[in-house]
Amino acid sequence: MTLRVLAVLVGTAAVLAVLTSVLKTTVVPRSTSSVITRFVFLVGRRVFDVLAPESMPFERRDRVLAYYAPVMLLTLPGVWITILIGAFTLLYWGTGLQPLSLAFEASGSSLTTLGFVKPDSVGHQALAFVEAAMGLGVIALLISFLPSLYAGFNRREVLVGMLEWRAGRPPSPGVLILRYRRIGGLGVVEDDLVRPWEAWFADVEESHTSFPAMVFFRSPIGTRSWITSAGCVLDSVALLLSTVDVPNSPRGAVMLRNGFFCLRRVADGFGLPYDADPAADDPISVTREEWDVLVAELEADGVPLKPDRERAWRDFAGWRVNYDSVLLQLAALVVAPPAQWSSDRLPPRPRPRLVRRGSRPPGTAPARR
Repeated sequence: MTLRVLAVLVGTAAVLAVLTSVLKTTVVPRSTSSVITRFVFLVGRRVFDVLAPESMPFERRDRVLAYYAPVMLLTLPGVWITILIGAFTLLYWGTGLQPLSLAFEASGSSLTTLGFVKPDSVGHQALAFVEAAMGLGVIALLISFLPSLYAGFNRREVLVGMLEWRAGRPPSPGVLILRYRRIGGLGVVEDDLVRPWEAWFADVEESHTSFPAMVFFRSPIGTRSWITSAGCVLDSVALLLSTVDVPNSPRGAVMLRNGFFCLRRVADGFGLPYDADPAADDPISVTREEWDVLVAELEADGVPLKPDRERAWRDFAGWRVNYDSVLLQLAALVVAPPAQWSSDRLPPRPRPRLVRRGSRPPGTAPARR
């Protein structure tokens, strides 16, 4: 009797765990943690680490990793259904349907709506109806979830693709500024770059925290990446605000703040550590020598620069310090293609935890500049 009660309790807990995972993954419009979902993605990542080791040439590695997120999304409903079949098997058996093999057949028959096993008692028939409804519900939610996810992916990739025409491939802040200078367009950067990317960051924050799997969806072209594109745009605007002698752009400063808060909130979803309130003179991964080289290239091409180089460097570093850590960690997490000042200096790839700790309330740290 005790064993049957335990079976009912375990089965009920498993059913509730699956329902919670389904709701958090496909319905709840915010960054929420589901142990089942995170377990599937973490185990899947270990498998793909074996299939695409760091020693593999990046082009081949990128082709393999392009399957990671789609395969995990297809695996996830299989895991949900497997757990539900096992959970309802325990419920059938714990409530008197014997032997265990018959309880298993009844569970599989009900969940798949095949109906080749019909329980005799009213209670077991009610369980069968509930299980069948849950099975249909999981499939229906998955069908409605995938179009939303891919719509968000398509919106993200439009500006990522357009950035190639402005900043090269892989994207570079120096190339972007030089191209705008050569066409006499430094004065229109706010309308041409700042405004659309401000909306882009807002969209990415919403979609990539609500559906964290989108973080791992790779661009159609292997040398593109949403995270290196974000880094290029943030660095370009930081250079325009600090180093290039153009009229001050309040909207650019707002977009830059919007951008680093976006990256921080995505990082919060994976439990990545960062200093939420860095000092303006904290070290950054971009060295003064690298900045000097880029400034010399801009000057040689006729880009107007601010005369006080020390102040310009401090201002650039004061902007960069707000997103430096999260940019590099996210680039490492998704194995981004090499790009200037982002994925060309990756830290060790972070390992998200199975159970996510409570995230810090983002948005509380002031911008350093």
